Amino acid sequence: MIYKRSSALFAEAEKVIPGGVNSPVRAFGGVGGTPIFAKEAKGAYIYDEDGNRLIDYINSWGPMILGHAHQPVVDAVVEKAKKGTSFGMPTEIETEIAELAVSMVPNIDKIRFVNSGTEACMSAVRLARGYTSKDKIIKFAGCYHGHSDSFLIQAGSGASTFGTPNSPGVTQGTAKDTLLAKYNDIKNVEDLILANKGEVSCVIIEPVAGNMGCVPPKNDFLQKLRALCDAHDVLLIFDEVMTGFRLAKGGAQELFNVNADIVCFGKVIGGGLPVGAFAAREEIMNFLAPLGPVYQAGTLSGNPLAMAAGLAMLKELNQDAEVYSRLEAKTKYLHEGIEKVLTENKVTHTINRVGSMISVHFDEAEVVDFDTAAKGNNTAFKAFFHGLLDAGVYIAPSAFETWFITDALSYEDLDFTIEAVNKVSKTL
Repeated sequence: MIYKRSSALFAEAEKVIPGGVNSPVRAFGGVGGTPIFAKEAKGAYIYDEDGNRLIDYINSWGPMILGHAHQPVVDAVVEKAKKGTSFGMPTEIETEIAELAVSMVPNIDKIRFVNSGTEACMSAVRLARGYTSKDKIIKFAGCYHGHSDSFLIQAGSGASTFGTPNSPGVTQGTAKDTLLAKYNDIKNVEDLILANKGEVSCVIIEPVAGNMGCVPPKNDFLQKLRALCDAHDVLLIFDEVMTGFRLAKGGAQELFNVNADIVCFGKVIGGGLPVGAFAAREEIMNFLAPLGPVYQAGTLSGNPLAMAAGLAMLKELNQDAEVYSRLEAKTKYLHEGIEKVLTENKVTHTINRVGSMISVHFDEAEVVDFDTAAKGNNTAFKAFFHGLLDAGVYIAPSAFETWFITDALSYEDLDFTIEAVNKVSKTL
C-alpha cells in the first residue's frame, strides 16, 4: 500500500506535536514505520489519507462496538449540537443516561460522569482512599489504568517492596503508596495485603486485562480476589473502561458474577466521544462532594454531546438482545480461523479471547500475566503487523494491546482477515 500522504502529515505533526501524536502508542514505536492517518470511517472500515480502506480491529481502542459512524449515535450528536455544545449547568440527559447505566450494570446505585477512563480510575482511587481512610493501593503489573501518577509505577521484587516510578515526574512519595501485584496470582495479592496490614484501601484491576494483550482471569481469580478483599476490609475496584458494556450489558461483573465495590467505565459508555464514569453503591458514592468530603469536579463532565452519544449507544446495546452473542460468535470464528492457519504454517503462537476481545501472542506458553506476555516474539509481531497492514487489515500497533471486535464486521471481513493472516504467516 502507498502511505505518502500519511508520511507527509506525520512529518508536519512532528513539528508541532511531541512525537507527532497525542497518544504514544499511535506513533508506531512498538512496530516501526510511520503511523497511518485516518480520514474517515464507516462500519467496520477506516479510510486513510492515502485512500486505502482498512478492516479495523482497533475500533478507537474499544468504543466502536457497533461500528464507526453508527447512525443513531451520529444523529443524536448532531441534534444535540444544534442546541448548544456545553453549558456548565445540569442537563436532563445526564440523569437519563445515569438511570440507564445503573439499570444495566449490577451492584451500582449511583454513577458520576467524567471525561476519560484515566479520570474515572483516578477519581475511584481517591474515593476509595477517602472512604476507607487508608492510603495504599494495590495494582497489577501489566494493567493500565491511565496516566495518573498513582498508576505509573514499575514492579519491585518481594511481597513488601514498594513500587518505584517508571515515568519521570512521578514522585517517590506517590510511588510508595502503590503496591504491585502479579495478575492471576492470588497468593501474591494476599502477601501484599498481609505485609501492609490495615494500610491498603483498595485493589484496582482490569477484570480482563487488555493492556498486555487480552489476558483473562484464571482459576476463579476474581472470585478469590473478592473474598480476599472482604476478609481484609479492602475495596475492590474493577477498571471496566475496556470491558464495561462490551463483554455483557453489565460488563465483567455480570459475565463473571463478581461484584466490585467501585466500577470505572469509558470507551463504549461514550459512544466514541470522550467520556468516563465511576459508579458504586450509594453509601460509597455519597462520600463524593457535594454530599461528602471527597472532592471531584470537571467543567466538561456530563457534556451534552458526550452524553447524547453515550445514551444512544447504551440504548442500542440495551435493546438488542442478540448483540453480545453475535459479537462472541464472530470473535470465536476469527480465533478458530487464525489458529488454524498459524498452526498449519507452523508459527509458534497462543491466542487469548474473552467475548469480543482477542489477542495473538507469538509464544507457545500460556499468557496469564505481564511476565508471560513479555516473552512473546516481538520481531515476529512486527512482521505480522506490517504484513496485515499491507493486506488492508489494521490491528493494534503493539504486541501488548487487545483487538476489539465490532458487530459491523461481516463474515466476509473475517474470512478476508484469516486469509491475510495465512499469507503473512508463511513469511514469519
